[in-house]
Amino acid sequence: MNEISSEELKNKLKNEEVFILDVRTPLEFSTFNIGGINMPLQSLNPESDILEDLFDDEIIVVCQHGIRSITAQAILIENGFTQVKNLTGGLVAFNRSE
Repeated sequence: MNEISSEELKNKLKNEEVFILDVRTPLEFSTFNIGGINMPLQSLNPESDILEDLFDDEIIVVCQHGIRSITAQAILIENGFTQVKNLTGGLVAFNRSE
């Protein structure tokens, strides 16, 4: 499966528009986030209006440690999304990287 490192994501965020799908709970999202859309894993709907036109666009899926986002990535790929990347190590690693 495709992954993206914290350093790669930080560079992307500086240089281009990035679609981030945060699959943590609303409480986790409100405590800290790097932008993007919050759609908790338990309510992830690949057919939602938010995702309907993104089948061939890059989607970066994030969560706290990178576990829930792997599951979300698999669900999206199974539903026809072609460029889904998981943030390796999640937002914990993102915060630790320089």
